[in-house]
Amino acid sequence: MNVRDIRSDFPILKDAVYLDSASTSLTPEPVLNAVLDYYHGYRANIGRGIYRFAQMADQRYSDSHHKVAGFVGAEEGELIFTRNTTEAINAVARGFKWRKGERVVTTLLEHHSNLLPWMRLTKGGVELSVVRPDPQGRLDLGDIERAIDERTKLVAVSHLSNVLGTVQPVKEIARICSDRGAALLVDGAQAVPHMPVSVNDIDCDFLCFSGHKMLGPTGTGCLWIKRSEEIEPLLVGGGMVADVRGYDYDIKKGHEGFEAGTPDIAGAIGLGAAVDYLRRVGIDEIHDHEKRLTGKLLKGLEKIEGVKVYGPPDLKGRGGVVSFNVHGLMPHEVAMMLDHASNIMVRSGHHCCIPLMRHLGLKYGTVRASLYLYNTEEDINQLLAAIEQIARMG
Repeated sequence: MNVRDIRSDFPILKDAVYLDSASTSLTPEPVLNAVLDYYHGYRANIGRGIYRFAQMADQRYSDSHHKVAGFVGAEEGELIFTRNTTEAINAVARGFKWRKGERVVTTLLEHHSNLLPWMRLTKGGVELSVVRPDPQGRLDLGDIERAIDERTKLVAVSHLSNVLGTVQPVKEIARICSDRGAALLVDGAQAVPHMPVSVNDIDCDFLCFSGHKMLGPTGTGCLWIKRSEEIEPLLVGGGMVADVRGYDYDIKKGHEGFEAGTPDIAGAIGLGAAVDYLRRVGIDEIHDHEKRLTGKLLKGLEKIEGVKVYGPPDLKGRGGVVSFNVHGLMPHEVAMMLDHASNIMVRSGHHCCIPLMRHLGLKYGTVRASLYLYNTEEDINQLLAAIEQIARMG
């Protein structure tokens, strides 16, 4: 993997060290060019025209569906374009036919987007069980088993924690769900861009992820459904209807039945180009590259007096997300110092995980550095040097 060549596709990195890819990734030139090509060369709506521009837009949009589905190993089922992971999870929460007394099992590790939709269901009589992790963010499979009973309809877990970087054993959780007759939703927002993910290998029922975290445009996301007939579309209207008779209507088969209205066509085409880019580099190579950088960062932070790192202490079961704090300073103060003094961009605060932060006793959250394919050892060296200097002030 030639990081220098990769970085040439990200001119935004010229004067910055960007370490906030868990929030949103940067976008390479080939993806931006694909979006501009749509606007410059064949801007038209999809599914509505037989003229050349419309046919080109149809084909590119369809190609993106196939590319993204293939990227997560989807040979069957339906991949639906959404605005983001949040919308994808809400589509499942709203689309299932829930009965009072049915249960959802999730974990305290979850991003608010994989908590609040299930919390809202409790207002209609659905019960919610939340499994607690250990202090390093690891889940006990025995706790998962005990939480799932005969009334449990769905289990919803993140593949990789956006706070602690912990990789969860989703394949083992899928087997437990299958044995207990519960569906499994995997929040893959942090995993899909950074490591090989296959819906067939996991054997989940739903996979949700965001395009903007995997080099694609903002406002793009995906929901893969194993059996699309099990949920109702979140929205109804133009583009998803096959026929209307009186007060009744028939929904189109496949992903079209879930994509009402004009979608973000340019965004979807850009997401397809992002998948092409990731495939060219190689997702295994990206994963290995991030592991090397994460190991360097963990070892460096451990040596700095006054710095506390959260999550697994080593690379086993960990992704390229590292949360830490500096004694005597609030996370926002550290992030501001890094930006102002060193042009290093990290995230600080609760990271949309207030229940987890409360569980860990972190009132003000953490500083979080998150890595991707365009980061280098020099980025890590600059971060460590800056943190060491800041820690002396703490």
